Amino acid sequence: MNDIPLAVGWIQTGTGMGNDLKTLIFTVAIPVMCGAFVLIVGWKTKAPGPTIMAVIFAAIVWGGSANMDTLKNKTTDDITHYDGTTRIGGDQ
Repeated sequence: MNDIPLAVGWIQTGTGMGNDLKTLIFTVAIPVMCGAFVLIVGWKTKAPGPTIMAVIFAAIVWGGSANMDTLKNKTTDDITHYDGTTRIGGDQ
C-alpha cells in the first residue's frame, strides 16, 4: 500500500496565499502606511522639521522593504564571511 500525503494540496495552497500576501504587503501596504505616516505627522505637527524627518524615516523603511532580497543576500554573505573560518588581522 502506498502512503499518500494528504496535506500536499493544502501546503501548495498556503504557499500560494503566502506569496500573494507577501507581495501585497511589500508592494501596497508598506508604501501606503509610509505615506499615511508622513501625512499624519505633517498634519499633527504642522512643522517642517518633524515632517522632513518622517519623510526620511518612511523612505528608509520603504527602501529597506523594497530591497529585501538584496539585504538578505548581504546578511548571508556577512554570516558566511564571519563564520569563524576567516581571520581578520587584529580580530582576536
